[in-house]
Amino acid sequence: MNDILLMAAFAFLGAAVAGVLGAIALRLLRNRSLVVSVSVVAATAVTAMLLGTLAVAREMFLSGHDLTVVSIVCLMAAVVALATAVLLGRWVVARSNALAAATRSFGHAFAEGGSFAPPAGGATAELAALSRELAATAERLAQSRQRERALDASRRELVAWISHDLRTPLAGLRAMAEALEDGMAADPGRYHRQIRAETERLDAMVGDLFELSRIHAGALALAPTRMSVHDLVGDALAGADPLAREHGVRLVGEPPEPGAAVPVEVDGKEMTRVLGNLLVNAIRRTPADGTVAVTVAFRKQEQDRDQNGDQGRDQGRDQDGDRHRDGDRHRAAVVVSVTDQCGGIPEEDLARVFDTGWRGNHARTPVPPAGAGLGLAIVRGIVEAHRGRAEVRNVPGGCRFEVTLPAAHG
Repeated sequence: MNDILLMAAFAFLGAAVAGVLGAIALRLLRNRSLVVSVSVVAATAVTAMLLGTLAVAREMFLSGHDLTVVSIVCLMAAVVALATAVLLGRWVVARSNALAAATRSFGHAFAEGGSFAPPAGGATAELAALSRELAATAERLAQSRQRERALDASRRELVAWISHDLRTPLAGLRAMAEALEDGMAADPGRYHRQIRAETERLDAMVGDLFELSRIHAGALALAPTRMSVHDLVGDALAGADPLAREHGVRLVGEPPEPGAAVPVEVDGKEMTRVLGNLLVNAIRRTPADGTVAVTVAFRKQEQDRDQNGDQGRDQGRDQDGDRHRDGDRHRAAVVVSVTDQCGGIPEEDLARVFDTGWRGNHARTPVPPAGAGLGLAIVRGIVEAHRGRAEVRNVPGGCRFEVTLPAAHG
């Protein structure tokens, strides 16, 4: 037993010398090709075996012939190991170069809309995983580019619409002011009332722009409190009632579904604005003697999807885009629905309803657009800031807007 331990010790010492030399060589050659590093590893392994064998052979007093045989065996093993290491290294280097070339090609073609094409052929598990990750990253970059282009187009349209909507009332205000200044106004009181009305409309438009800019910049500060959704609906109905009476539209708060009396944690001021915008939009697009109905329902959410990622709404609200975490799955939700009788929205426009600047000029029931098309965009931004979602779909005779909010814990 002592002889075996002694031979193991001598073998270890001889192999350790080779290992130290190999480590030094790897450090000195760390910036060289992978072929060189793999060859050094193979040479270190064979040298360790040879030195360990020589150390043990010396202590065992082997004959010169036996020692020569052992040395030749180690030498042949070294030749085979080095050849295999060189072949493996060259193959891995070739695959790495192909992957690097594909990445460079994608970098040059990205501006023209090109996509990442992984190199053909087999690869190591690590290179294959890297290739898949690069392909996934390229796909995300392509989606981000599409969202950016859509956002730029939306902003250009918004600027054009806002410019038009500001120019018209400003021209009217200037004309009325000049008429009052020159004493040419036949009814100064009417002019004053009209100036005040136009000023209030402009002030509301500027307020909407400021709210939308806060949403896009991720600067919308919420102060959520636990409250009943029925209180929110009641306040919104009370606030929209004068406008409904003016347009001859009936506001109906339908009885809630069983189990819908679930509290929510929301910013009362912001959610009141959401429901108010939806009601104002519905009232203005519903013909006289029509009905706008508001309902509250309870629903189990099987899965919350990431709205910024799916719809490209990463307009500065939350850069990681994960407003709907896995922990929100299978949670209870409260759904507030606003149903109007506008005649419906063309199917091709349903996906754009919540876009900034969309005003539904092609609705089946022609109604002069009011505002700058910011109300529904604000609705979507506020709802998503509450980790909810806003949706719209056509129903017989009109359309239904749904706001889904997570129910409060406990």
